[in-house]
Amino acid sequence: MIELFQHIVKLDFPWVFENYGTAVYVILFAVIFIETGLVAMPFLPGDSLLFTAGLFAASGDLNLMYLLVLLYIAAVLGDNCNYWIGRKLGLGVFNWKIKGRQLVKKEYLDQTEAFFEKNGVKAIIMARFVPFVRTFAPFAAGVGKMNCRKFFTFDLIGGFLWIFSLTLAGYMLGGIEWIRKHIDLVCLGIIFISILPMILNVIKSKRSSRNA
Repeated sequence: MIELFQHIVKLDFPWVFENYGTAVYVILFAVIFIETGLVAMPFLPGDSLLFTAGLFAASGDLNLMYLLVLLYIAAVLGDNCNYWIGRKLGLGVFNWKIKGRQLVKKEYLDQTEAFFEKNGVKAIIMARFVPFVRTFAPFAAGVGKMNCRKFFTFDLIGGFLWIFSLTLAGYMLGGIEWIRKHIDLVCLGIIFISILPMILNVIKSKRSSRNA
């Protein structure tokens, strides 16, 4: 299991195909569900995983329709699971520790709350495209006891846009030879673009504190 996790993080799809065959669909479903559904697992490769899956769908290794439907269901189920964890357990999860280390970092929740304050309810949709915030947004919505129906509606929209845009982007660009040969570089670029808003916010906050 640890070996599988390491290869998933590295986006080593050929290894997964070779060792798990068609079970790759189950693995991808699980990764998306865990990243969006468990507040303690915000570091899984969501954006780059979707894009890479789209690339392999373009080459015929994966069925595009199966991929889109399964991953969309995983994203919505994950978010709603996370929402109810926040609603039922609240801030108590920040007291959970493993070997004396905090299992869930409070700073990520603080960043997410600031994201909500800036963007309002539409943050549920926008958060899908921001690493770490994507994992903590449904949890924060649950802690804040956001209306269930409102959360679910925005989550359906956000999940659709996230899964379909990135997976289809990979699928449509999968025919470009340079991208197929440099998947690692492309994924690093996606990760950088994804975290760029967070980097800019940190720089902006530091400048504001200095000015103050």
